[in-house]
Amino acid sequence: MLLRPAIDEYEPLFVTTIEGLAKRDHIARVQLLPDSNRDQPLAALRCLIAAFWLIRAHRPQVLVTTGALPGLFCLFWARLFGARTIWVDSIANFDGPSLSGRFAKPFANLWLTQWEHLADGKSIQFGGAVL
Repeated sequence: MLLRPAIDEYEPLFVTTIEGLAKRDHIARVQLLPDSNRDQPLAALRCLIAAFWLIRAHRPQVLVTTGALPGLFCLFWARLFGARTIWVDSIANFDGPSLSGRFAKPFANLWLTQWEHLADGKSIQFGGAVL
């Protein structure tokens, strides 16, 4: 939600695993994905399939995700469908890229870290922190 002011003018579709987000944050266009993580393989499979159908239905030109497994799945499918993709790694990952972020690298056109010391100036860029 901290990135919202930068993208609201484009009438984005927000995708989340958080029920009630649309109402709480007054979002007109929102879709839910089932939540998942690496410790829940069946939930991850459901999320992977749901992300495919979501991306196939909406065919985004640009996808921005702030990470975690559901975001990785959306990034993967969006890139395969020809979208430009941007990965913003979590601010919680001070010591290095997140696991999802490491998997996202080959599919992200732009890979951003929120920690300047993690940027390598090539595949990992620092563009500032959200917080």
